[in-house]
Amino acid sequence: MFQDRRQAGRSLAQALKSKGIDFDLVMAVPRGGVIVGEEVASCFGKPLDVVMAKKIDDPCLPDYAIGAVTPDGEILLHEGVDNELIARDHDEIIKLAERIKNEINSRLKEFRNYHQPLNPKDKRVLLVDDGIASGFTIKGAVSYLQRLQARQVFIAVPVCSNSAFTSLSKIVDEIICLEIPRAFYAVGQFYQDFAGVEDSEVIESLTRISQTSG
Repeated sequence: MFQDRRQAGRSLAQALKSKGIDFDLVMAVPRGGVIVGEEVASCFGKPLDVVMAKKIDDPCLPDYAIGAVTPDGEILLHEGVDNELIARDHDEIIKLAERIKNEINSRLKEFRNYHQPLNPKDKRVLLVDDGIASGFTIKGAVSYLQRLQARQVFIAVPVCSNSAFTSLSKIVDEIICLEIPRAFYAVGQFYQDFAGVEDSEVIESLTRISQTSG
């Protein structure tokens, strides 16, 4: 059980030091992941930026996610999604993905407060969130960073479901997780304080690190 995201971030930083993980920059998942990421970036004196992927729903079943969209518009489909569904709704899915891509990039621009994004090409990237449940959207973020030619991608989180840990371990160089509980229902169950994070807090975190990182 973590007190809050900042305490979790400090504990995660110590674990990274103990394991000797060497990285060049921190990419955090908004919003809560940025608070954790700030603590890690601050501890190591590394730059901090944000990365996002967002789910895309079945056009006929709005509450059923069929995949995730990344900032470059790439669609990562869930395993087992019916090929007939994709063929049937192909044009609609493409339109939804384009809209989601634009939403993602608008949010990223707002979060960065118009600072230039960090370029992960040839860099060792530490991808941080405040916890991982299914792991599908963060898988989209990993895929995006790999397309941008990051040299290595590590995931660092305070808590992760066992199924997500197993799945993500296959696609990144290493995943560092403080807790992999047997009973996992939601990320918030592992925090005493899991209050919502405002967009303004994300911008403040990114600004602080940009002013202090080497």
